[in-house]
Amino acid sequence: MRTDMPKPQKLIVVSGPSGAGRSTAINVLEDLGFEAIDNAPLSLLPRLTDGELTRPLAIGLDVRNRDFSIDGVTDLMAQLRDRGDIDAQLLFLEANEDTLVRRYSETRRRHPLAPDEPAIQGIRKEADLLMPLREQAEVLLETSDLSPHDLKARLTEWFGDEGGALFGVSIQSFSYKRGTPKGVDMTFDCRFLKNPYWEPALRKLTGLDSAVGSHIQTDPRFEDFSTKVSDLLLMLLPAFRDEGKSHLSIGFGCTGGQHRSVFVTEHIALTLAKQGWQVSKRHREIDRASIGAVQQGGS
Repeated sequence: MRTDMPKPQKLIVVSGPSGAGRSTAINVLEDLGFEAIDNAPLSLLPRLTDGELTRPLAIGLDVRNRDFSIDGVTDLMAQLRDRGDIDAQLLFLEANEDTLVRRYSETRRRHPLAPDEPAIQGIRKEADLLMPLREQAEVLLETSDLSPHDLKARLTEWFGDEGGALFGVSIQSFSYKRGTPKGVDMTFDCRFLKNPYWEPALRKLTGLDSAVGSHIQTDPRFEDFSTKVSDLLLMLLPAFRDEGKSHLSIGFGCTGGQHRSVFVTEHIALTLAKQGWQVSKRHREIDRASIGAVQQGGS
């Protein structure tokens, strides 16, 4: 005799740098029917999830949490993801340096990691500290160009289905020299495509620049590759969604993560978005470079 298993209860852990909109996101999720808990001591959070959850839960975590640590959050997420009765996701909100500096200037707040220094110092420290957490996120949301109203609309689109998230797709570029990103469900190797690194005029550009994209598209294999990958994903996404999966993470890699994988990520993300899928994207190596990490040598 078949016994239907109850649907796992939704649990969203919300994190990200100070000033990126985490508090706003927690308030929005509360309005959407989540039980919202913000800035509780990390050591107490396992107790909050003991037993059966009767309603979706949103937990806000940032560096101001008592006993906050990346290892502690990683362990907590691992425990939650292993539970069959909980659908746990990490929502990471971020914004670029200029936006965060402006927001701190407007509110006249001191950064928690640099109370006696300019805000930019704390912003950079926090970006470095949170990078491992960012890489674990199922949902990555860039808020630089979003007003509080826009942020509410975006979160409502994703999590407004009676407290449950809509199916989301995250796509990221990466460098094979730095290893495959953790948590990706599938990866595609772009190293066979024509490499802009060997063109002096393109070497210092990235796949976000139109000249680099035009160069890659001259490879006769590009159109066939992008079409077949898009068709494969458009066939698989409904199947994963119908199976009950709430998120799919896809990676595109090349040698340095600057040119080919970046352009392909942008191209595929746009293709899926035009078909109505909720898509977030990131470029791991470019993001690392933007916070002062070591520059990549080629792509």
